[in-house]
Amino acid sequence: MSEVHSFGIDAIPCHAFNAQRNKVALSPNNNEVHIYQKEGSKWTLNQTLVGHDLRITSIDWAPNSNRIVTCSADRNAYVWSVIDGNWKPTLVLLRINRAATCVRWSPKEDKFAVGSGAKLISICYFEESNDWWVSKHIKKPIRSTVTSVDWHINNQLLACGSTDFKARIFSGFIKEVDKREGEPTPWGGKCATGSLIAEFSGGGGGWVHNVSFSPDGNRLAWVSHDSSISVADANRGMSISTFKTRYLPYLTCVWTTSDLIIAAGHDCCPMLFKYDMSKAELQYVDKVDKSLKKEVDGFSAMRKFRDMDKRAIADNNVSDTQLDTIHQNTITEIRLYSGSKSATDKISTISVDGQMVIWDLKSLEASLKGLRIV
Repeated sequence: MSEVHSFGIDAIPCHAFNAQRNKVALSPNNNEVHIYQKEGSKWTLNQTLVGHDLRITSIDWAPNSNRIVTCSADRNAYVWSVIDGNWKPTLVLLRINRAATCVRWSPKEDKFAVGSGAKLISICYFEESNDWWVSKHIKKPIRSTVTSVDWHINNQLLACGSTDFKARIFSGFIKEVDKREGEPTPWGGKCATGSLIAEFSGGGGGWVHNVSFSPDGNRLAWVSHDSSISVADANRGMSISTFKTRYLPYLTCVWTTSDLIIAAGHDCCPMLFKYDMSKAELQYVDKVDKSLKKEVDGFSAMRKFRDMDKRAIADNNVSDTQLDTIHQNTITEIRLYSGSKSATDKISTISVDGQMVIWDLKSLEASLKGLRIV
């Protein structure tokens, strides 16, 4: 089952929910952030945040502190806080000379990471003495635009994907915030700020569009533009499992349990993958979208061809451009809507078609019971 919500005809590149999931912040492919409030089964526009000069590229909403962070092609990031009932922006000193492309709060919400076209990542934190947000840069060995970032559950390791075909894990330790380095993880021991922990490639030649840590933080999944999805497993000596699909490239992915990943992109349909931890092997399971249409304008494909054969003519005035999926264009982002990475009940997807779809994974699990994995 799924809920379909339309927000107009403009593409939606990014979105984020508050902790209660009764508000969503999204950008209609411009320099504004629209905050919608859920009223019954509908979303109504509640507030519009204006501060950026160019198109907003990424949004993240901190569930505990209720702060929103946005980044944009104007090379800036803002932290938005509610003051006297209104959202007020605070400029972040990113110190970059190219567009900011992605942003994510750390699990403890005391810092956030911003990827950019400047071939670097800005780790931003609040400096109490000066009352502003400052940043430290992670540069080497990134050689191209950073497309995505994701934090490890320990609040210190940071994964990123970039257009130099690599997925990497860095130390995001900030001594002003973290006080002391965390406990060693399967990825490696204690490391200084910006140290490269690991570097991976799926073996193909595709840009890495998105990265996602597993619930326990011991595996990293990423999707590339060569229509592949990969998983690196720290518990198995950094072994990499890559599955190259026959579908169009994926742009986004997320773990929904300790061994299940959902990816989506240019094929307009979320797809489910399973990582077999005993074999360190990635497998395709099935499509999440089970609403494939069987009739077009009241006529099935079989009926259309039968009628064309009977009449020996084709109706050139009738053109079917509707896809067999709920989303009618590229899916740009997946978010967890209900539950956690270890046990996700619902996810949300947004698309270039201006729609947001909330997918119930519980009903999907029931339909997949006994399904043979291919």
